[in-house]
Amino acid sequence: MNEIVSLDLKELEAIILGYGESKFRAKQLFEWFHKKMVWDYNEMSNLPLKLRERLAVDYPIMPLRIVERLTSQIDGTIKYLFELGDSHIIESVFMRYKHGNSVCISSQVGCRMGCKFCASTIEGRVRNLLPSEMLGQIYAIQKDTNERVSNIVIMGSGEPLEELDITLKFLSLINDPMGQNIGGRHITVSTCGLVPQMRRLADEKLQINLALSLHATTDEKRKAIMPIANKYSIAELMDTCQYFIKQTNRRITFEYSLIEGENDHEEDAHRLGKLLKGMLCHVNLIPVNKIEERNYKSSQTSRIERFIHILEQYGVPTTLRRTLGADIEAACGQLRRRYIKKRGE
Repeated sequence: MNEIVSLDLKELEAIILGYGESKFRAKQLFEWFHKKMVWDYNEMSNLPLKLRERLAVDYPIMPLRIVERLTSQIDGTIKYLFELGDSHIIESVFMRYKHGNSVCISSQVGCRMGCKFCASTIEGRVRNLLPSEMLGQIYAIQKDTNERVSNIVIMGSGEPLEELDITLKFLSLINDPMGQNIGGRHITVSTCGLVPQMRRLADEKLQINLALSLHATTDEKRKAIMPIANKYSIAELMDTCQYFIKQTNRRITFEYSLIEGENDHEEDAHRLGKLLKGMLCHVNLIPVNKIEERNYKSSQTSRIERFIHILEQYGVPTTLRRTLGADIEAACGQLRRRYIKKRGE
């Protein structure tokens, strides 16, 4: 299937001019896709009927379909399951904060990174998402809630840097002034630590936020829970983070899931403090989510508080992630797995 929603303005102009139409039609088409979030040619009233009919034949569009929506009775967080054009299932989360609405979107169907505390990776990666399928999650949520999204986190299922060109195209389209015009400083891209892609992203000098899933303070401990650690050491990651900061002057967030008895000891906190002391960074501590297939438990409150206190002694800014949607399986991968099981896949 020819895919048109992922194209930028110049690429759309090439199609329109190839049809013998005026160049400005491409701008109208782009605005329908990305400003008005309309993916049905029948609704594009300012485009000639013959052009719409030709586009519908040459470039059919399959919008994402909401197959399940769960709303938290605790905090209003909404978990979405979307069905793609090929019937695969992905998930997204809509969260309300004082500073604006945020969405956490997926970048792949499943994930092959193998992090043991994450449900998304249990069945592996099925395929990458198209830029349009990443955008489609945001557009569908805005239309469903009738609320503006101001912040985006690419931290759902998948490793966003594995196919960096796709993520870069998404970032360009969501940032476009003719579309949603969401600035880089309102977008966070997560990674488990793909060093070459992190360096390439740094060279783009985008003003996005980078979140690195660290989750351990020694290579041995990290290898036990994150297979990617067998390829890239913590020393390599720290060197790459410093390079990213130098290229972008942007603060890096280190994601650290606290697993009882695994990585939540005082010595872990001291090692982390020494590792990050003086760096332009921030630590986001995450009480690990319970997953059926794993025996991991979240750290006790007293241990979490002690961990934070130690990091603060090293001058490392630290926050504890607020748990949202606890009653609707809002953690990454959980709802999708349950739905697939129910569907008998």
